[in-house]
Amino acid sequence: MKMKLRPLRRPLEGRPRTPLPRGLLGRPKGVLRRHWERLLVRLNQTLYALAPGRWLRRRLERGLQFNEVELRLGRGGPGLHGLSIAYISDLHAGCFMTEMDLCRIFERVARYEPELVCLGGDLIEQHPEHVLLLGKALSLLQPSLGIFAVPGNHEYDAEPELGLWRSALEERGVEILINEGRRLTRNGESLWLAGVDDLTRGTPDLGAALAGAQEQEPVLLLSHHPDFFCESAYVGVDLTLSGHTHAGQITLFGHTPMRHTLLGYWRGWFEVDGAQLYVGSGAGTTRLPIRIHAPGEVPLIRLFTEA
Repeated sequence: MKMKLRPLRRPLEGRPRTPLPRGLLGRPKGVLRRHWERLLVRLNQTLYALAPGRWLRRRLERGLQFNEVELRLGRGGPGLHGLSIAYISDLHAGCFMTEMDLCRIFERVARYEPELVCLGGDLIEQHPEHVLLLGKALSLLQPSLGIFAVPGNHEYDAEPELGLWRSALEERGVEILINEGRRLTRNGESLWLAGVDDLTRGTPDLGAALAGAQEQEPVLLLSHHPDFFCESAYVGVDLTLSGHTHAGQITLFGHTPMRHTLLGYWRGWFEVDGAQLYVGSGAGTTRLPIRIHAPGEVPLIRLFTEA
């Protein structure tokens, strides 16, 4: 269990700004690149139906880790002690992830009976209609505090207006947090749950997300891109949950061709001035349906405060 930490709350005006992604990750996709990536999706779908594809799918599923993570917060009273959270990100539904695959993942999450479920973006791959694959899987979850979601870069690549993505999730009872927050109450104690827009394709507004949070209540922030932690840590957000990196997805000798973080936040737990970040490795894959030395992950987080 990580030590209890109480980050200092500083003014928003003085915070450092997150470095924007460089290269292809930092630019909107052109026609040729979009066409190439959608061709990859079709190739993956064809491979999925073949014997080698079924072998790869079984291998990915066996490697998916449901890691139980215990974190201590310095803020929050005894009513929040033991709060359970499932953090699901980077499913990339539609890219080697079918409706049946999603249901099996969500069935396993449901066995842990989380009180809060957070969806951390990149739930779909390239097409807006891929979000419809999530319907049955979401119906398997009944968390007492609700299901909340933020978008990732793939949601914007598929549909810049997020129209179908938003409506399909809200129809299943998911609350969308794009630069806004909600106060959740458990056993008489409150937690401010906030979400920011995607760093790569959206416009994250930390001030708007934290508007309404009280000084003494813990803040949990959802940000698809982990590098946004440099801002949330400065202002004293107690815990930030992120994804996006896939832990490199393919790593050899500690190196990966992916460039999904400029600040080194590849996977797992980080701490800066008492603020905490947990980067989930994601449950799916993108482009290539393989993971090497970077298993998929659904973090199952339990928060501990003052007993």
